[in-house]
Amino acid sequence: MFNSNRSRDNRPAVPPAPPMQPSSGGNSRRGMFSVIGPDIVISGNVKASAELHIEGRIEGDVDCGSLAQGADSQIFGSVTAESARLAGAIEGTVRVRELTIERTAKITGDVEYENITIENGGHIDGRLKHLSTAAAEASRSESQGLAAPAAEVVTPNFGQSNVG
Repeated sequence: MFNSNRSRDNRPAVPPAPPMQPSSGGNSRRGMFSVIGPDIVISGNVKASAELHIEGRIEGDVDCGSLAQGADSQIFGSVTAESARLAGAIEGTVRVRELTIERTAKITGDVEYENITIENGGHIDGRLKHLSTAAAEASRSESQGLAAPAAEVVTPNFGQSNVG
């Protein structure tokens, strides 16, 4: 009944996943995407080189090439991407070149963009800033050697004589 000569499972072990190679020009990632499902909560920053679909909750910053956010998802942190279609809630700054804000989106924070589309009903509670304006201000400050525009302070001279 108990045979000690039973054959063992001779299936080969699954090899470990190959290490990620740095992308050369981004073409090797075309067609790839990652999904954070509606039942997932991530406490920490998320970085993706490919397209990222978020349906869950992120408590940290998101940095990716392309972002698609679901209507029921939440992001508590900054978002940086080349392109994004936002439909959920974001509390933090958003910096995206090609930005679409859907009617269900609610953004609480400043938004920097190059091209923007806001559907009727989309909500932004923060400042909007065009990226070329921000880049022009930064390069102008750098070329003048200034961190910020300088203001001249004039102190009134009431009843004092400057004659020596």
